[in-house]
Formats: sequence, C-alpha cells, structure tokens
Amino acid sequence: MAESTVVNKKRASFRIRVEPRLNEPPAWYPAAVSFGALIVALMLGGVLISFAGGDPIRSYQHIAKASFGDIGVLSDTIVKATPIILAALACSVAFRMKLWNIGAEGQFIMGAFGAGAIVLAPVLPAETPRIIFIPVMMMAGMAAGALWGFIPGYLKAKFNVNEIISTLMLNYVAVAWVNFWIFGVWTEGGFQMSPKFPATASLPRLLDYAEAFPIFRGLTTHLGLIIGVVAAVILWFIIFRSRWGYEIRLIGDNPHAAQYAGINITQNVIWVMMLSGALAGLGGMSEVTGVIHRLQTAPIAAGYGFTGIIVAWLAKLNPLVIIVASILFGALILAGREIQPSGVPKMIQGIILVCLIASDFLLRYRIVVERGEE
Repeated sequence: MAESTVVNKKRASFRIRVEPRLNEPPAWYPAAVSFGALIVALMLGGVLISFAGGDPIRSYQHIAKASFGDIGVLSDTIVKATPIILAALACSVAFRMKLWNIGAEGQFIMGAFGAGAIVLAPVLPAETPRIIFIPVMMMAGMAAGALWGFIPGYLKAKFNVNEIISTLMLNYVAVAWVNFWIFGVWTEGGFQMSPKFPATASLPRLLDYAEAFPIFRGLTTHLGLIIGVVAAVILWFIIFRSRWGYEIRLIGDNPHAAQYAGINITQNVIWVMMLSGALAGLGGMSEVTGVIHRLQTAPIAAGYGFTGIIVAWLAKLNPLVIIVASILFGALILAGREIQPSGVPKMIQGIILVCLIASDFLLRYRIVVERGEE
C-alpha cells in the first residue's frame, strides 16, 4: 500500500506598518536623514539635468571645481556663504519655536538699509575711523532687522495673525522702502544705486593685507565670515545651554506644556522674532559693507533670505551645522552661474528643499517591517 505524504509549504509574507515615534531618535539620526535627503535631491537633480540635455556628472564636477578648486575660488565661495549663514541662523531660531518666518529676505534688506543709513544720512562723517563705523553699522543693521521681525511677532503674539502671510508681505514692503530711498533720496546721478561708501565703512578683507601676507592677494573673504561664525556659536549656546533656549525649544515642541510651566509664550514670540530679524539684518549689513559697498536693490535682494530657509532645514536647525551647509550652498550659487540652462541651480535648490521637508516624515514616524507566514 503506497503512502502519500502531504507537505504544507508556508510562504513568508511581509507587512509594512508606519507608526509614530514615541522616543527621540539617536543623536546621529537627524544628520543621517538630512544627508540622505541631500543625496536623493542631487540624484533627482541629475535626472532633470539629463532631461535638459546636460551631463549631470560633468555638471557636478564643474560645481566642485569652480567652488573648491583653488584657494581663490574657495574664498569666493565663502563670500557667497557668509550672508547665507546669517540668514539661515535667523530662520533656524524662529523655526525652532515653530514660528514660520518667511520674511528673512525683507529683514536682510532692512538690515542693509539700516547699515547704509549710517553712511548716507549721514549719522557719522566719512572720516570716522573704521573701529567706530563698523560696530555702529552692525547695531543699526540689527536694529532695522529686529524692527522688521517685531512687526509680525507682535501681530502673531497679540492677534494670532498668521506669521507666514505677514512676514512674506513685509518682504515686498522692504524692497519698496529701500527703492524709495535709493531712487528718490540717495541716488547717484539718477542710477539705481547710492554713492559708494567710504573705505572706513567697509568690512576689512583678506586682500587688504596682501602687502604683508602675499598669500592673501586676490582673496575677497571679509570679516563677515567671523561675524557669522561667532553668531552661530552664540546662538548654539543660547538654544542648547541657556534657560531661554530651553523655553524656546519647549514652546516649539509642546506649547501647552510650556504654558502650564508658567512660560510667557506671548513675550517669547515677540523676542524670538526680533532675534530672528536681528540676525537677518546683520547678514544684510555684512553683505552691504563687505561686498557691495553701496545701497543697490538687485544685489541686496538676491534671495539670501529664501536660501536661508533651505539651509536651516538642511542643518536640522543646528547653528553649527548651518556653517557647513551654507558653504555648500555658496558653492552651488557661485558655480551655478556658469551652468546652462541658467535655472538649474535654482531647480536643484528647490529639489533639495522638497526632499528635506519630505525627510521630516522619517523623524516623526518609523517604518516597521513585520514578517509573517501564510
């Protein structure tokens, strides 16, 4: 009698489940997510460059060579990165408290205006020593930026006005305000620019010391870099090592808990928006005194405030990481001027922003793969 054996084969099956994160991810995880999002963005950018008829490998090689190929272009890259550092710091401190300050561009422009007014009004005579001129222009730039941050901050704190709308609208007001003064009051021969600032009202550059140090010949890096780095260190200390920074983080993470803890949310909203505006204004002051040396709308309103938003997200709002991320974007801006079609750098920046925002999903949720049998 023949015996038959029946073998039941079970197939393995997998099920993917998405669930909210209940615990904080490891310290390295946010940086890894940002790096992964950047890689994905560059790959997508390469695909689009191919569709436009270009060679993505050669394009990225050109960006690297034109931005870091020698000490001269590295210096130019740092010059481009300097205003981005301060604009990104401005965005990061507001975003940390879930205040969506889209007005860093206008605050940047107003900072340039405030610094320029010290020369053009004039508040100080042209022969004033640089050691006096520069600190006064810094304070004026920060004050003008802080004022432009105070307006939406007060409206948000007192009347719950949407800060995205108010800060965005104030960008256009800032451009119109500066244009009025450039065209109507401080114009040079009817052109779209003010008279050039005196040498004492300009940030010192490395090339200014080329006679003593020949290696500095042709290097345009200016004191604004040091200002940006110092600002980043101070902001890091405020956010992660001070009581006020703890309040900022707590309000951003859980405003109800902050309110129950007795933290004055209304006051903090105003102060944080003013700090954000002051940092952006300091960036405007750095650009107008370190690079442009006059008030001129086009080079001042060059989109640094909007680029700062992308850099702040790329750095996951960490002030020290912002320095590195800003240099990368400075390289993209500098080398991108020679890439055709001309819209490619802006396109890549946009893709990076979308990927970074999407990558926040991995910080808020975790993907669980479960194995079962059928």
